[in-house]
Amino acid sequence: MSLLGSFLVNLAVFVAVAVGGGLGTAWYMIETGSRLSTRTFGPWTTWTAAGRPDADPYTRAHVLRNALLPLSTTLEMTYHARADSRGGRLHSACEYAIVVEGFDTAWWSIAAFDGRGGVIQNPAERYAFNTDTVMREPDGRAVITLARDARPGNWLPIGGGSRITLVLTVQDAAWAAASQEGSPPKPLPEIQRIACR
Repeated sequence: MSLLGSFLVNLAVFVAVAVGGGLGTAWYMIETGSRLSTRTFGPWTTWTAAGRPDADPYTRAHVLRNALLPLSTTLEMTYHARADSRGGRLHSACEYAIVVEGFDTAWWSIAAFDGRGGVIQNPAERYAFNTDTVMREPDGRAVITLARDARPGNWLPIGGGSRITLVLTVQDAAWAAASQEGSPPKPLPEIQRIACR
C-alpha cells in the first residue's frame, strides 16, 4: 500500500472514531445526563435545570427529545426511576411497593410509564396517584403497589411484558430550592421489589 493510501485509511479510521465517539457521548449526555446536569437520590434522578431559561444545552435537548413540558425547577422537581431501590431494572413482570411519607407540605404525584414513555393502558383507567387521590395508612404513610394484577388499596397497574419508568413530581418551591442546593428536605420514596414472575 502506498504512503498516500495508508494515510487515507488512517484518516478514514480517525474520522469514523471521532464522529462515532462524538455522537455516542452526545447521545449519552442527552439520554442519561451527568453530574453537571442531573442529581441522583437512590433510584430517583432529576434534571436540575429542566424548564428554566438558563438550562444547559444537554438538558434542553433531553426535554425536547422526550417531548417534556416541565415547569421550572424553581417550582417543582420531577424525578425518574428506572430501577428499584436495590438497583434491579423495573419491569412489569414484578410487583413493587412504594412507600411515600414525609411529604405533608408538598403536593406530589407518582405515575408509571412503559419502556417507550407512553401511558400504560389498563381497564381500571388508573394511571397515577397523587396527594389528593391516594389512601393513607393510619400513621399517614401512603403505600402504592405496582403490579400487573389488581391489588387492594393503592394499586397502580403496570401492564405486562415491558420495562417501566416511574415519575415522581413534587410541587413545592421550598422543596425545589433544597433539591437544587444538594438534597430534598425529606428522603424520596423507596421502591421495594416484592416478587417477580
